Amino acid sequence: MTMKLIQKSFLKGTREFELVDDVVNVRIKKLFKEEKLTVGLPILSPDPVVNGSELEFHDRFKGHLLLSLLLNKPSAEKFNAFVDALKQSALGKDTPFASIETASPESSRSDALARNVYEEPPEFEESDETREKISFQPVEAERVDDDITMLKTYLDEDDIKPLLDSLETLKAEPQNEAAFQKMVDAYNDLGITTGAVLTYAPYLNVLISRSIRS
Repeated sequence: MTMKLIQKSFLKGTREFELVDDVVNVRIKKLFKEEKLTVGLPILSPDPVVNGSELEFHDRFKGHLLLSLLLNKPSAEKFNAFVDALKQSALGKDTPFASIETASPESSRSDALARNVYEEPPEFEESDETREKISFQPVEAERVDDDITMLKTYLDEDDIKPLLDSLETLKAEPQNEAAFQKMVDAYNDLGITTGAVLTYAPYLNVLISRSIRS
């Protein structure tokens, strides 16, 4: 089974990515130049970084740039689905690949976000008394604002409105523990959109990881 993503840009040429088993075959075509390479998924970091108009995947051991994808091309739906497949494969998880080229045009943004997820552990009911209290540390308002901008740029605001509202509150009150807890609760309620959110909000990822470690 394979999964393919084809991206075209007037200035940056054509980029073709084909996910096959445990490798990604890449072909980059520019006006007078063509490059081909193969990247092994075992060395690919599952945590990409947004750099300008591109999403970059690095070597998980040495930090070298391995893959660079044009954000939201050829569409947000196809882009998010392929990125999720890369993440899951890099984590060593089985992903039910489907050909990107034959995806139904009626697929909605929500369907794409549903595929861009991290596997969550089972949830257990717990009382307010037994819920672990999160250790709070003041946050950096500027970095929170950067995440808000990225999320509004690349995701549907209606899908993540409670989280955006909580981030706005936290930005305005970066030393408010209640605002931090509200943000964590909003994140925990995201459900299927978690993976897409973490792709575009690196500082949120740090804050959530901090709360888990606590």
